[in-house]
Amino acid sequence: MTFSGFVRFIYQLTNTMRTIQQFSTNINCGSCVRSVTSFLDEVEGVTIWRVDVDDPRKILSVEGSADPKAIITTVQEAGFDIEPLVEA
Repeated sequence: MTFSGFVRFIYQLTNTMRTIQQFSTNINCGSCVRSVTSFLDEVEGVTIWRVDVDDPRKILSVEGSADPKAIITTVQEAGFDIEPLVEA
């Protein structure tokens, strides 16, 4: 396998393992986001996360391969409500 072939393989492998999970929370301001940051940054498999505080559901989007149960437990430990977002 060539080096460029290996790089393509690794890129495809890592991209297939990443998903975007969304949750409804009560993380509703910048201070809340700062409060949960140290917790979410420590969850194994979380690549990127963000909270849409302008959305009434306060959507937490998490990209990566993290277990959704680990995300939920972590956010609850940080003192916030969270539930998986179910789109209708």
